[in-house]
Amino acid sequence: MAEMTIDPTLGPVRARTGDERAVLESFLDFHRAVVLRKLHGLSDADATRRLVPSATTLMGLVKHLTMVEGNWFPSLLAPGPDDVYLTAEEDALASFTVTEDDTVDGVAAAYERACERSRTVAGRFALDHVVPHPQLGEVSLRWILTHLIEETARHAGHADILRELTDGQTGAI
Repeated sequence: MAEMTIDPTLGPVRARTGDERAVLESFLDFHRAVVLRKLHGLSDADATRRLVPSATTLMGLVKHLTMVEGNWFPSLLAPGPDDVYLTAEEDALASFTVTEDDTVDGVAAAYERACERSRTVAGRFALDHVVPHPQLGEVSLRWILTHLIEETARHAGHADILRELTDGQTGAI
């Protein structure tokens, strides 16, 4: 057997022979952690610096993903009285907006709370659980998890580039 060159402590590696749910959840958690690591260690000024023509910033990416977590898990699967599923393009664009009150620590903590709430809500349902969706008709928890892996990984890639442009730090983890 060849020597393992991938860190065996990474969730997706540990789940490589797990069931479908373990694999999906471990990949999503891995990409969530990558996004947070890209924000970690930056000043508020560095995390909000615009380095590309759009208004995308590292802190803005994490704020957007916080909205995404709430939109796809609690708002669809188990909405509370204050949970509203956002469908407008304006809502998606606004979710990237950083205010003068936002800090790296505060935005990171809000994202961690949103991810934990998503894990808790998703854990109550089977992968085959189907819910109405205002634009797609119906979606299963399996589909939501797969979509969130795609969405989070996409933005983790953006965060990789923005972090490298900020201070030269590279690497997926």
